[in-house]
Amino acid sequence: MTDLETRVTASRPGALRRAAPALLGYAAVRALGLLALALWSAARDKSAYTLLTARWDSLWYTRVAELGYGYEVRLPNGDVHSDLAFFPLLPWLERLGAAVSPLSHADAGFVVSLSASLAAAWGIFAVAEHVYDRNEKGAKRGLGRVVVGDGRAGVYAVLLWAVLPVGVVQSMAYSESLFTALAAWSLYAVLTGRWVTAGALAALAGLTRPVGLAVTAAVWAAAIVAFVRSRSAVGPSGAHGPERAPSDGARRVLGMLLAPLGAAGYVLWVGHRTGKGPLGYLDVQAGWRNGFDGGVTFARFVAEKFSSFPSVLAGVGLVVGVGLLILLYVVCVRQRQPLPLLVYAGVVTALALCASSYFGSKPRLLLPAFPLLLPLALALARLRTRRSALVVGGVAVASAVYGAFWLNGSGPP
Repeated sequence: MTDLETRVTASRPGALRRAAPALLGYAAVRALGLLALALWSAARDKSAYTLLTARWDSLWYTRVAELGYGYEVRLPNGDVHSDLAFFPLLPWLERLGAAVSPLSHADAGFVVSLSASLAAAWGIFAVAEHVYDRNEKGAKRGLGRVVVGDGRAGVYAVLLWAVLPVGVVQSMAYSESLFTALAAWSLYAVLTGRWVTAGALAALAGLTRPVGLAVTAAVWAAAIVAFVRSRSAVGPSGAHGPERAPSDGARRVLGMLLAPLGAAGYVLWVGHRTGKGPLGYLDVQAGWRNGFDGGVTFARFVAEKFSSFPSVLAGVGLVVGVGLLILLYVVCVRQRQPLPLLVYAGVVTALALCASSYFGSKPRLLLPAFPLLLPLALALARLRTRRSALVVGGVAVASAVYGAFWLNGSGPP
């Protein structure tokens, strides 16, 4: 039986208890980041809460939640910034939160983000635990000895996600945390053979961000592989094994059909609203100077850094950073991560690096690519706890300081 066909009881005992160290560690890191932001903002006579809930994209989400779609800004250079570029799930949740509580739409967005970030942390833990905390299967994938049920790799995966340099975005009224939560749990559902759940969560992820395509691709890739394996396992008489009953195939097909509905539905609706057909959403994104050019714009941006000093240092840093991302993905492949994780991380990374969007947004766009962190988490899990804690603690402090500096400066566009 493969990982994709493994059934895990929905009420697996102790799931929250096992995840508790990861969730507590995540909350501590995020609290440190928010404390650093509050102190830095106060020193600059700014409101940390305003930075988290009422700047950049959060303003667009809040406006959609309050007034619906239909607002646009025409810039002097001819660009048109339309709120149709923003997918609807976060504004819907903000509207719901404001309707059932005394919270404002911005407050509701902040609560959704905080709640979703914890759900994302739990989902990342669940995925890492499923992939790594198995002695025999881990050894077969060349991962070395991993203690069954130990959970250390899962804890470090969550902590590494928390201490990313732009981790402060996880606490903003943005859609990154919500999307990562839906993506992580959809991937976990795929890994544990819950195809309908995986498809439904993928559909919701597709209503959250354009990169929902990555979750759909992961579900489809895993389902196709499972279908091929199930066909090869059919006996001469056409009989299926008990774990490959015909109903499993029906659930896979239903999951595949559900997965793209969110993104496809919204994109088609935008096309109908703008009168530009199925590709109307691409025109909306073009108004924001967003598109997919295979990385040409990004390559030109990096190349320009090598034209003078000291910008050449930034150019070197960017080249090294991209190289490290590619290296991490190669390690993920060599460690034989499950196919859905490789597909998901690959699509998220490719869309982030190869989009023609503003460079400053790329670190934020890479935030949901958490499978790239799993090899680092495994490496930390193999160290003594004291050493791992020192590494994570030091990076957490640096991340908190950088996040406060970044958000008080250019911040996420």
